[in-house]
Amino acid sequence: MEGGGLTQSWFLESFLDFKDDLAESAADGKRFAILWEQDGCPYCLETHMVNFGIPEIRSYVQANFNIVQLDIWGSREAVDFDGTALVEKQLAKRGRVRFTPTIQFFPEDPAAAAGKGGAAAEIARMPGYFRPFHFLAMFQFVRENGYADSNFRTYLKKKTAALAAAGKTLPNW
Repeated sequence: MEGGGLTQSWFLESFLDFKDDLAESAADGKRFAILWEQDGCPYCLETHMVNFGIPEIRSYVQANFNIVQLDIWGSREAVDFDGTALVEKQLAKRGRVRFTPTIQFFPEDPAAAAGKGGAAAEIARMPGYFRPFHFLAMFQFVRENGYADSNFRTYLKKKTAALAAAGKTLPNW
């Protein structure tokens, strides 16, 4: 991340052209997401040190997603899905990203994001820090296309009910 924040070695190395990143992700059989952070953000640190520090979460996300890391106050230029080139802080404003961490998730099919900019292209959003179980569940929700017929809250209720029915509890992460 520009400015010296934490990162993951497996995050997507990108020229910051989101159409290309989405197309590359689709070709790799992965979903595309943008992780918005800022220097000094304690919940961004928690995301890296706790959530990505849990092998089950890290391996699931790494296997199923390409993530580009951006700085909500950054000055690197990126090209949105509609071809608009803006610096990170302008893209954050355009995408209504107001706090960190925020993760924007995008459609499987690059054509579904074509010509859209800002938040219009996203299919789901993780608004702020999620504890590990909910964090993993959000990535599963997106990967399993749960947004196609439900919302995250309903998906999460079904997931926890299924664990309870099987006599299991939430993981103790």
